[in-house]
Amino acid sequence: MKLTFAGITDTGSVRSINQDSYYIDPEGKFFIVADGMGGHTGGQEASRIATEAIKTYLLSHWHNTIESPQLLENAFIKANEAIMDDQQEHPERSDMGTTAVVAIFREQKPWCANVGDSRLYRLRGKILKQFTEDQTLVAQAVRSNTITPDQARIHPWRHILSQCLGREDIEQIDILPLDVQMSDRLLLCSDGLTEELSDSIIASILSSNKNSQTIAQELVNTAKDKGGNDNITVLIVTLEKEK
Repeated sequence: MKLTFAGITDTGSVRSINQDSYYIDPEGKFFIVADGMGGHTGGQEASRIATEAIKTYLLSHWHNTIESPQLLENAFIKANEAIMDDQQEHPERSDMGTTAVVAIFREQKPWCANVGDSRLYRLRGKILKQFTEDQTLVAQAVRSNTITPDQARIHPWRHILSQCLGREDIEQIDILPLDVQMSDRLLLCSDGLTEELSDSIIASILSSNKNSQTIAQELVNTAKDKGGNDNITVLIVTLEKEK
């Protein structure tokens, strides 16, 4: 299996500071997107710290015998601890936190993990599937049939996270295997993209024959054209046959 990939992050059309972070392993082993919150410097630091902590843990333990789900859980726990350590050293950033979504390709068995509302999608043919579940109060209400998905898209509380990294009371790191096959395309993104673009628009752009970098840029540009009210981070992974 050959992976081609590209990522881009953009401040958007309204914000003055980009609080998103992302990382692409040069060998395509793993991919990270984080979306920080908690004031200008706080959000930036939280997403940066989480991305660096997850990256460092995955790289240093990649070849251990530990199973991939446990590897991901440990990486997220380390990221959470790193943010809380920084909060202790810098009380002015005590309210900072961040989402995180990670995909790993280890021994040809891909897995993903997430906390918060940054997402991972798979495009297969023309069909877009969201793998991750948003950890927000509104998403919980949708899952309990209290409100509809259409109501959720415009709900005034839709940005309120039920969990994020940077909290002592973190209870759930969602970890699941990724069902992928050749020609699938994965999208990892912050909510700056999904707030502006519907799934149908995202699917239409992802399904083009353009390369990953061009598609990533087109998604960002389209989100900005629709308002660009938040930072936008897009990471594209395409699964191709070995030549």
